[in-house]
Amino acid sequence: MITRWPSPAKINLFLYITGQRADGYHNLQTLFQFLDYGDTLLVEPRHDGEIVLTTPLQDVADEDNLIIRAARLLATFSQGKGTLPSGAGASLGVEKRLPVGGGLGGGSSNAATTLVVLNQLWNTRCTEDELAELGRQLGADVPVFIRGHAAFAEGIGEQLTPVNPAEKWYLVAHPGVSVSTPAIFSDPDLPRKTPVRSINTLLNCEFSNDCQVIVRNRFREVDALLSWLLEYAPSRLTGTGACVFAEFDTEHAARQVLKQAPDWLYGFVARGVNVSPLHQTLSGQAGHW
Repeated sequence: MITRWPSPAKINLFLYITGQRADGYHNLQTLFQFLDYGDTLLVEPRHDGEIVLTTPLQDVADEDNLIIRAARLLATFSQGKGTLPSGAGASLGVEKRLPVGGGLGGGSSNAATTLVVLNQLWNTRCTEDELAELGRQLGADVPVFIRGHAAFAEGIGEQLTPVNPAEKWYLVAHPGVSVSTPAIFSDPDLPRKTPVRSINTLLNCEFSNDCQVIVRNRFREVDALLSWLLEYAPSRLTGTGACVFAEFDTEHAARQVLKQAPDWLYGFVARGVNVSPLHQTLSGQAGHW
C-alpha cells in the first residue's frame, strides 16, 4: 500500500554570517521555521530488498537523488546495527511543489522525510539523534527537518536550539532563476563579520538576511521581486534564494497581495508553523496534506 507523507518547506526568518572558518565553511546564525506547504513523499514498502525511485528527476541520476541516498544510508546503517528486517525495501516517489534551488529546503526535506518514514515503516529503531547524524551526512539543512521543530541554528547550521517564533502567514515567491549557494558564499563582498548575538537579542531585533544584498546585486529578477513585495509588507530572501517571502498577520492579507501579483511572479501563500507537518502527521494531528 502506498502511503503519503508531508515533506514541508522551510524558510530562514533571518540569516547572519558571523565568520569564515579555516576549512572554508562559514559560521552563521539563522532561524528556521517550517511552512504548511511542500512536497509529498509517496512510500510503498517492498519485501525484495530493492530501493526504487518511481519519480526520477530530469538530469539527476537516481543514485544521486537525495531520496534514494537517504534510503540507502538508513538501510546500510541499520543493517550494521542488526535492526534492518530481511528483505526491507521501498518504492519511493515525490510529488514536487517546491522549486529546485529556491532556498526552501525541498531536497533536504525530501531526504529527512525519507529517513523518518522508513525508520518507522521498516522498524529500524534508530533514535532521533542517529537519524539527525545520518541527515547531516546528506546536507546541513536535513537535521532540522528530522527533529521537526523550528530552531535557531549556529555553527555551520548543525547546532540547533528549538524556539517558537510567531506563526505568521507568508506570501512566498520565486523569481524564475536559480541561485547557486556556493557562488553566494564565495562572493568577496558577502558580509562575514556580523556580530554573534544571543537568541533573545536576535528574536527582538528586526530580522534580515546577510546574503540578500549580494543576491539582489547578482540577480535583477530577485531585486525586482523584492522591490515589488516591499511595497506591501516586510519582505526578504530565504537562505541564499532564489525565493523571497513577504510577512503578513492574516491569510486574507497575504492572498489579497498575491491577487495583485504581476504575471511573471510565481507564488503561494502558506502559514509558518513551529512543528513540522511531517511530525504533526506522525503524532496523528495531520492537516490538509
